[in-house]
Amino acid sequence: MARKSKSNLSELYLEENKDQIYENALAEVQSFELPLGTTLRSVYDDQPNAHQRFMEKLDACIRNHDREIEKMCNFHHQGFVDAITELLKVRADAEKLKVQVTDTNRRLQDAGKEVIAQTEEIIRCRVQQRNITTVVEKLRLCLPVLEMYSKLKEQMNVKRYYSALKTMEQLEHLYLPRVSQYRFCQIMIENLPKLREEIKEISMSDLKDFLESIRKHSDRIGETAMKQAQQQKTFSTALQKQNNVNYGRNMHLGRSRILESKNDITLKRTFEDDDEHEEEVLTAQDLVDFSPVYRCLHIYSVLGDGEIFENYYRKQRRKQARLVLQPQSSMHETVEGYRRYFSQIVGFFVVEDHILHVTQGLVTRTYTDELWNMALSKIIAVLRTHSSYCSDPDLVLELKNLIVVFADTLQGYGFPVNRLFDLLFEIRDQYNETLLKKWSGLFRDIFEADNYSPIPVANEEEYKIVISKFPFQDPELDKQSFPKKLPMSQSVPQIYIQVKEFIYASLKFSESLHRSSTEIDDMLRKSTNLLLTRTLSSCLQNLIKKPHIGLTELVQIIINTTHLEQACKYLEDFISNITNISQVTVHTARLYGLSTFKDARHAAEGEIYTKLNQKIDEFIQIADYDWTMSESDGRASGYLMDLINFLRSTFQVFTHLPNNNNDHAAMSGKVAQTACMSACQHLSTSLMQMLLDSELKQISMGAIQQFNLDVIQCELFASSEPVPGFQGDTLQLAFIDLRQLLDLFMVWDWSTYLADYGQATSKYLRVNPGTALTLLEKMKDSSKKNNIFAQFRKNDRDKQKLIETVVKQLRSLVNGMSQHA
Repeated sequence: MARKSKSNLSELYLEENKDQIYENALAEVQSFELPLGTTLRSVYDDQPNAHQRFMEKLDACIRNHDREIEKMCNFHHQGFVDAITELLKVRADAEKLKVQVTDTNRRLQDAGKEVIAQTEEIIRCRVQQRNITTVVEKLRLCLPVLEMYSKLKEQMNVKRYYSALKTMEQLEHLYLPRVSQYRFCQIMIENLPKLREEIKEISMSDLKDFLESIRKHSDRIGETAMKQAQQQKTFSTALQKQNNVNYGRNMHLGRSRILESKNDITLKRTFEDDDEHEEEVLTAQDLVDFSPVYRCLHIYSVLGDGEIFENYYRKQRRKQARLVLQPQSSMHETVEGYRRYFSQIVGFFVVEDHILHVTQGLVTRTYTDELWNMALSKIIAVLRTHSSYCSDPDLVLELKNLIVVFADTLQGYGFPVNRLFDLLFEIRDQYNETLLKKWSGLFRDIFEADNYSPIPVANEEEYKIVISKFPFQDPELDKQSFPKKLPMSQSVPQIYIQVKEFIYASLKFSESLHRSSTEIDDMLRKSTNLLLTRTLSSCLQNLIKKPHIGLTELVQIIINTTHLEQACKYLEDFISNITNISQVTVHTARLYGLSTFKDARHAAEGEIYTKLNQKIDEFIQIADYDWTMSESDGRASGYLMDLINFLRSTFQVFTHLPNNNNDHAAMSGKVAQTACMSACQHLSTSLMQMLLDSELKQISMGAIQQFNLDVIQCELFASSEPVPGFQGDTLQLAFIDLRQLLDLFMVWDWSTYLADYGQATSKYLRVNPGTALTLLEKMKDSSKKNNIFAQFRKNDRDKQKLIETVVKQLRSLVNGMSQHA
């Protein structure tokens, strides 16, 4: 029972739940909440008869609502009837009201026609006013554009292109965007690029004119810059000298020092005033208008083509640099050619330096350095070539001065010029060569004009004039009374003066080379050594070899070279004085005058000996011996006596030369002794060669006797002491070979000769077997031909046999000597 009651309760509970579900579903349907799919699905998903039960619930609900509607209609029906009744009453009044409203509307329309017309007029005016206001506003926007465009055109007309570009930029970025919808703005926008191109073309044309202008004015710019640099250098030099003077003044004089200081200040102010006056000289900006290049640079920079402009400018300037660096073919002929060449180069680089400092990026230091290095190599090559054509030392010196000014000018603008000063050392060598050539001509002229006789001085004044030109000192000569003669000839002081002039000329080139005094001193000494050892030495050698220079002249030349050699120490002092370098300096070079003049003396002495020998040969050539004479003439030959008289008079001239001091006397005596000995030896050798001449086939005893007389005269000449100073029979020994040979044949002492041959005590020690054999064979042939011994009969036959025996023995001696050799 209990279980059954529980099931009934469960069924009741389910029924109640289903009724609740249906009620909820109906509520949802009445609330018109969509979608209803979920609600209907919950109804239909239950028991199979759920649909029927839901429909029943739905019908019951509808009936309830119908009853409520009916109640409501019944409740309001009377009110509805009353409202309809009231509405019918109002209908008549509404008709009247409608008529009145229609009449009122008609009258109102009639009255409002004029108002409408005026209103329309007002509206039209308001529209016009609004349009005018719009136009004014638009014009306010367009007028600045038009004004800027007009300003642009005006700037173009007056060639203010940089301002025009700025105006274009404002138009494009500020004004035209505001009114870009108008057609005229589009026309402007289309014209702006064309105007830019026009500005570029015009500015480029101006740049080309500028480049042409600076090319024409480069020489004037350079000339001005070089002049200013030279003036600045002159001012600095003067100031330095003034400082040196002030440094050496006596500092213990207080008042004088104050006065000098005031004078120095005045001088300094004077220099400054002069310098300010000099600075008024036209500069590069005064000579050339640089505005085109500035303007073109700014224009291209604004247009964004700055790099194109820089490349074009540098390319054109490189071309101009090559043209400037190309010299004229005749540049080396005049200094003006070099000056014009340097001025153009300086002008070119002054312009580049100006562009470098006033612009940013157009010209860089790297670019100018590269351009200068290229130019410097070309300049050095050109100067090295053209300077080699210069043969005038004055022109070379002017060229050097121009190069120094040129280098100082460009150095002032920051360009390195060390290679130019190195080139000057090469040109200095060439300058020295031209000086040497010039001084060679001067030396030749001096030697040609010299009379090669001692300088006569009639009084003290003339003596002082000579002494002022040449450092001559002779205490013994000073003691002599006037008139008197100086030992040297006129060429000596003239040569000394010219050597000093050469040193001055060489010093001129060494100045302003930025070298120390020691280096300048060394250069002067080296160049002077070249003058002495090469030029003067060559001139002396050529002078000595000239045929018109006689023995007296040669002796005078020897004396002259001695005095010039002694003067070399004064030349060294002279160089030290002008360079302020002491001779005790370790690296100071010495003058080589000692060897130069010693060589010249040796050459002169050799030429004396040569000329004497030549003269002896001339006399020997006129000798006319009768080699077949039966007996001698009893006196010496005429040619030989003439020769001896010539030698005697010549050596008398040697001994009578003015020897005012012991040195000159010793020198002259030595030369005379050597010349006399050389002459005697040459005469002896020539006579010996005459006897042994291969063309002479036979010699008679008479000819030997005649020849012996001539040799006796030679011995008498030698023993008469033609030149003092020979000891004993030294000079006679020159003829000892001839004497012994002739004694051998005259005495016919063959037994003694053959017996004593090879012994140091031999009477005929100097007779060579070959010489004796040659002469004996000539006498043998003569004896056979003339038969001079026929009268002696047996003695003749014996002597002939003796000759043959002697000949055989001599031949054996000669053969033994050859084998031994």
